[in-house]
Amino acid sequence: MMKILRINKSSKFVLLLTSLLLLSACGSNNSIETLGVQDFAKTIENPSITILDVRTPGEYASGHIARSINVDFESSDFQKNVSTLDKSKSYAVYCHSGRRSALATAQMEKLGFKHLYNLGGGIQSWIASGKSVTQ
Repeated sequence: MMKILRINKSSKFVLLLTSLLLLSACGSNNSIETLGVQDFAKTIENPSITILDVRTPGEYASGHIARSINVDFESSDFQKNVSTLDKSKSYAVYCHSGRRSALATAQMEKLGFKHLYNLGGGIQSWIASGKSVTQ
């Protein structure tokens, strides 16, 4: 004899909500973390973190965060250039306002990079917070 399990409406809702939370947790990507200026500054103190400036070469020349490497996001070679980097390492990425670095880190994540830090607000928030740049 087969028993039929009856579930009331509130139990169905809780079951559905729990299922959705579990599914979204399984699909979430934690490879990109957007940081404010202070946390970004603390993160890049670690010498094993590579700092990428994804602005144009002209923007980079006008002032950049010390130790950063310029890899122009708007260049047709961007994907080819970042593909040569070690995907197992950590990268701190910034641009002028945070838009290009968000796009760049999303693209890098698709390429298999696992440890990415994006500077929210970009170098303009860095400078506004009194942090120094190098020319």
